Amino acid sequence: MGAFHAYDIRGIYNTDFDKNDVYKIGYFLPKLLKTDRILVGRDARISSPEIFDYLTKGITHGGATVYDAGLSTTPMIYYSTARHHFDASVMITASHNGKEYNGLKVSMTHALPVGYDNGLKEIEHLMKTKGIVIAEKKGKILPFDIVDNYMVFLKRYLPDISGLNITIDCSNGMAALLIKDILGNQPNYIFDELDGTFPNHDPNPLVQENVKDLKKAVKENKSDIGIIFDGDADRVMFVDEKGEFIPPDLMIGVLAHHFLKEERTNKPKVIHDIRTSKSVIEYIKKMGGEPYMWKVGRAYAAIKLREIDGLFGGELAGHYYFRDFYFSDSGILTTLLVLEILKGLKENGRNISDLISEISKYHNSGEINFKIQNKEEAMLCLKNYFSESEKLVEFYDFDGYRLEFADWWFNIRPSNTESYLRLLVEANTKVKLKEKIDTINKLLNSYISKK
Repeated sequence: MGAFHAYDIRGIYNTDFDKNDVYKIGYFLPKLLKTDRILVGRDARISSPEIFDYLTKGITHGGATVYDAGLSTTPMIYYSTARHHFDASVMITASHNGKEYNGLKVSMTHALPVGYDNGLKEIEHLMKTKGIVIAEKKGKILPFDIVDNYMVFLKRYLPDISGLNITIDCSNGMAALLIKDILGNQPNYIFDELDGTFPNHDPNPLVQENVKDLKKAVKENKSDIGIIFDGDADRVMFVDEKGEFIPPDLMIGVLAHHFLKEERTNKPKVIHDIRTSKSVIEYIKKMGGEPYMWKVGRAYAAIKLREIDGLFGGELAGHYYFRDFYFSDSGILTTLLVLEILKGLKENGRNISDLISEISKYHNSGEINFKIQNKEEAMLCLKNYFSESEKLVEFYDFDGYRLEFADWWFNIRPSNTESYLRLLVEANTKVKLKEKIDTINKLLNSYISKK
């Protein structure tokens, strides 16, 4: 079974995993997380009802009761796990992947993520080595409404959006379940019908092909901002009033205008991943925060943010984490905070692009993928070449490598799920950026040709 990954269980349904695997996962979850009650939500994918049936059959055969949240966004499940004191929850979703995918996002007490290193590996082992013995006292499946409490929480952050021209792409995903009840009919909506076949585009807003309709709509509507959610609404990305995509790491700097606007005696910690632009790191410091670099992915970021008692943070992938949201991520909560900031900008005659220009000071490649089997050797090739040929200013090695030099830096890291190396380069000038990308391309192409 090829569906177990660093952050969750995910793959092509009936290829990487099937209903029998799901049943076993459900059966062993109560034992793993030492609980007799598990919250379960699901997205609108075609395969989600069958996965729900077999997952909950396994959970109840393991002796635990299922609290059925029904159709949900992933952040709804995070919030409700912590708010209602569940020691285990499962969200059935493949997040930003296409319609043929599905998966399971598992959380434990306080909505902390269960990844491969802290639970999923053990589940995989139990599935391979232990048999099924149905509990004498099977659990039940109980309906459990989590929407009302969650909406009350979100509406605390609802700004006055009168005077704002907003366009929102729900990607036919789970944001459509809630967004109109929060923001009303004032925004311009596209692809706002729940449809697990994703008929308009894949629900991955990092792929620019999937954002082209939003960019076009923003320009046609003369909107102040465009907003696009992924399939389960834990991620969100933005387009400025010119129809230009905003790199998601820069939005960490934007959010600083909500969280770091007050005078403070301390410097609140702001988490960001190893791919984050130096512009954001410098801007957080300027705003009075203390940037904290860490690994990519919720399985690492949410745990680390709690550990360091950070205030908020974010990732290049469009996840944004908040202390006041149980150190978890929420696309809709992020949207409300950004709209509040945008309202303030507009009142002062400024646009979102003005603020982005203020934050962004360097030239960035965006993430570039290289299909390489022996990833470790290729990474070492780059590390050794540049650390020997240039004066190294900073070096990080907790998620691939980040090497920083006087006028440029790069991060090279392995994909957790595919045979890719992911590269990001940033430099003080366009000329320097092109020069370094060309050099890295030659090194990696040479490396690949030898294999």
